[in-house]
Amino acid sequence: MPQDIKIWEVDKNELKEINKKKLDLEERLEGWIAKDISLVADDLLIIGRQVETNFGGVIDLLCLDADGDIVILELKRDKTPRDITAQLLDYASWVKDLSNKEISEIAHDYLKNNGPIENAYKDKFGDDIPEVLNENHKMLIIASIIDPGSERIIEYLSDSYGIGINAVTFQYYEDLKNKKEFLSKVFLVEPNEADYRIQSKSSSKRKPLTTFKEFEKLAQENGVEDIYDTIMSEAGLCNHFDKIVNGVNNVSFIKVKKEKTKTGHNKSQTIFNIYLRVSNSKDGLYYEIYLDRFIAYFKYSKDEIKKVLHSYEKDDPSSGEEIGEGYFKNKEEAIEFIALLNKTKK
Repeated sequence: MPQDIKIWEVDKNELKEINKKKLDLEERLEGWIAKDISLVADDLLIIGRQVETNFGGVIDLLCLDADGDIVILELKRDKTPRDITAQLLDYASWVKDLSNKEISEIAHDYLKNNGPIENAYKDKFGDDIPEVLNENHKMLIIASIIDPGSERIIEYLSDSYGIGINAVTFQYYEDLKNKKEFLSKVFLVEPNEADYRIQSKSSSKRKPLTTFKEFEKLAQENGVEDIYDTIMSEAGLCNHFDKIVNGVNNVSFIKVKKEKTKTGHNKSQTIFNIYLRVSNSKDGLYYEIYLDRFIAYFKYSKDEIKKVLHSYEKDDPSSGEEIGEGYFKNKEEAIEFIALLNKTKK
């Protein structure tokens, strides 16, 4: 249960209690947090506000933490315990499947001139953004008071199942005489304890990666088996990249630089991705390409690359880095792209 915090003013060695008042306008609290996220936590980057989900809901604030995971912030306002927890879980069911591309699009709409998301992340955390985002997610209820029903539900989900849900209450105080306002906060579950519960009690610490066997099966089911086999064969893209990594939703083709990150690891960059879940026999095998990175490594012009990527479209025209997307409609188009790499300019 959140503690009942009291504040006193020390005035000439005498204590004067500051009156606590109900914070009626939680929209005001949302504005403060949007302006300064450190009110909630130091390790969060806001990437969206009033974000519409595909289910008709609107998330108050969407954040990214230092691990590249999504954190949903929702103000309780006058919602019942059943409403706020059901709403948060509904939002989480949408958030869990957001791809890097979708997260970047949400962030671009919010960050505007402070973007793209790669720059904002580096400014906030001092390191390159993780190649794979949203491997896990958390939920945080923000309120001026948490009712016992909400407390019980949050504690049950967190303590019994290690679900990343928590609440933080902001208590509001007013010194009418000196015309001053004060704010304090307290978490329902201390953040370190909440993280421990996630790590120790959750049945899955991170989203399980999709195996290459599972990707092969998806390729068969979606009618792009020939194209996928061409891309993944020894004569395909494998010879041209340092690492081929299976993610949750995609296969990533990665180059490793000689320079080190601040954490001492070799700096790696995803150059090319393929997504089996959104591929189909009609459109083909869906790809995503970081064009500027591709050019830096393989020394081809944009025109040369786009010539063999027939359905290429620029994904985010306002991003500092050009990211393209499209479909290999058939095996022959994949072979044409591989042939370009086989002629790589040394």
